[in-house]
Amino acid sequence: MVDDTEEDGPKGGGGRAGGAAAPRHSRRLSDKILIAFHHACDQGDFEVAEKLLGIVEMMLTRRPASPDTNRRRHLESLVAAHERLWHLRHPEPVDR
Repeated sequence: MVDDTEEDGPKGGGGRAGGAAAPRHSRRLSDKILIAFHHACDQGDFEVAEKLLGIVEMMLTRRPASPDTNRRRHLESLVAAHERLWHLRHPEPVDR
């Protein structure tokens, strides 16, 4: 999974003072959708997982507005997600 985390509040862990500071977003939208994809897989809802994966694929394969230095890493996460869904849908038979 992609690790683009940042603190949500000001440095030092003090939180927002009086609600004046705007919240910072710590992950890209595609990362949040990938998290939802993995949650759907964990719940066994493969139809939803497939649709979420399609959205992430569309987001990562369209022409980027700005150069993304992490593009390769994001595409690797997409491939890993496709592999996970395939393996969940095609489990190997257990030998007895």
